[in-house]
Amino acid sequence: MYPLDYIEPVFRPPSEWKSLILQVTNGCSYNKCTFCDMYTSDSKKFKPKKLEDIEQELQAIVASSLPVGRVFLADGDAMMLPFKRLKDILLLIKQYLPQVTRVSSYCLPRNLTNKTVEQLADLNQLGLKLVYIGCESGDDEVLALIEKGETYQSSLIALQKIKQAGMKSSVMILNGLGGPALSKQHAINSARLMNEAQPDFLSTLVVSFPLGEARFAKNFPQHQPFRLLNQQELFNEMKILLSELTLEKTIFRSDHASNYLVLKGVLGKDKAMLINTVQMAIDKSNSIPIRQEWQRGL
Repeated sequence: MYPLDYIEPVFRPPSEWKSLILQVTNGCSYNKCTFCDMYTSDSKKFKPKKLEDIEQELQAIVASSLPVGRVFLADGDAMMLPFKRLKDILLLIKQYLPQVTRVSSYCLPRNLTNKTVEQLADLNQLGLKLVYIGCESGDDEVLALIEKGETYQSSLIALQKIKQAGMKSSVMILNGLGGPALSKQHAINSARLMNEAQPDFLSTLVVSFPLGEARFAKNFPQHQPFRLLNQQELFNEMKILLSELTLEKTIFRSDHASNYLVLKGVLGKDKAMLINTVQMAIDKSNSIPIRQEWQRGL
């Protein structure tokens, strides 16, 4: 355990489980998405951390002699920090932890509107190699209902900037986000966004509401009320998503604990195999491992 004084709760992508979680901001600067309960506690009011405090924490890590190979910049959208502050943080990491091979961060598409491709390329050269983009959906109707504050186009522009800067992107899409009424268009337009962006990594999670869904469901019209998709509906939505994807060499993962069905592959070479696996789950659910409810979680 690293000797850092975190403001809890702290979240990270599953793939960063071995990384040093360096909290350079607290909370999320936007924090209006109706599906997200991550930063709603009183302790998570958004605030950037002072540079001198970050330096002291890096000094404590060095003094601890604990091994650090990768660093993840927390919290929800550290990339909202100005270019100069991000550059200064990366320079401190290089100074105190020169052995680090990769720095990564969550990123909202809006975080990049005030950053040029050249600035992002500079950050990449300083070690920021990967950003996690929660696109959630490529469908503008769904994005408006969940108050994401983004559109298909704003997400695409951000993903293109990342690629042009030489960084890698890991995109998350939320299965079931549009409920039954918008399931098909959510899947089709999410695939369309991914086809244009060609991210390095793509993952899917199943939307869930541990604190209740009232805040989320309030925006859905009465004639199309929201409800969580059942298992078969989620499989059908996944089949549509995979069928519509025309990716070249994107690493695909649908193995988060929220998923009923574990899917792993590279798109497009594994597309047929992945679709076949989903079809087996639809047709013969007893013939393929499917998580039970007690095995699922966030």
